[in-house]
Amino acid sequence: MSEAKTREWTGVTGGNTLGQKALLFVFHFVNVTVGYVFLAFVVPFYMLFARKRYLSIYRYFRKHFACPPLKALWKTYLNHFIFGQCMLDRFAVYAGRKNFFRLQFTDNEAFYQLLDGEKGFIIASSHVGNFELSGYLLKQDKKRINALVFGGETKEVMENRLKALNMNNVSVIPVTDDMSHVFAINDALSAGEIVSMPCDRIYGSSKSVECDFLSGKACFPVGAFTLAAHFDVPVVSIFVMKESATNYHIFVKPILLDNSTKPSKREKTELLARGFVKELENVVRRYPLQWFNFYGFWS
Repeated sequence: MSEAKTREWTGVTGGNTLGQKALLFVFHFVNVTVGYVFLAFVVPFYMLFARKRYLSIYRYFRKHFACPPLKALWKTYLNHFIFGQCMLDRFAVYAGRKNFFRLQFTDNEAFYQLLDGEKGFIIASSHVGNFELSGYLLKQDKKRINALVFGGETKEVMENRLKALNMNNVSVIPVTDDMSHVFAINDALSAGEIVSMPCDRIYGSSKSVECDFLSGKACFPVGAFTLAAHFDVPVVSIFVMKESATNYHIFVKPILLDNSTKPSKREKTELLARGFVKELENVVRRYPLQWFNFYGFWS
């Protein structure tokens, strides 16, 4: 493991507060798929004026999926289009249209087994598919979920996010420069609650581990896995993948270790991180269009 020096991510949900309020107003009266139609024409202009983001995805398809130039360009467009759909889906839920979406599950029993346990656990999330939607659509009252989120979002996004999550026994821990979120995470795990953390983006000076990922080398943060090793709690990865306008498929993948070797906390941290990366790669290979890290991810 090492200190991460490059390939860090910065960014917020696109659009200003006025535009986000307009989306909420519109989705109170019309189906979200109407937004998809407009999105199809907006995406090319977005790609034109967000060149760095566009090029990062174009290179992703060229290098890591060996796509020829025109095919990579088309897939880059589709990637941005699906990303926009996922964003609109969130605002549709904010507007009260959660019943519009249908969910399919794979290995969901593992999640409910952990809910019945005495210990808390960590949900390892990532920026593929639409993970945040699970917090709005899934309701359980056995353990509180504490979701770590970027603290620099607009007021409109944060207010609607909190309103939707609070109804499903989910609270939010914003990542802040004063590191107060670290204490909130420790308190939650000590109380036997759940902590949900993104595990594919390096933010600040997080420690990282370099892994083989999609025929390249990439650094992944180990904060979630360090906590799991320290508190001796399980880790489960959850991926929420969009399969059609109305359907999402939720994959639950526990990160399992062979404890017969009795690894040290440092070794356990790295093994958990590499286990997560393996599951992430499997999902990305299955849904390559839903990779939403719009920056130079690979070393």
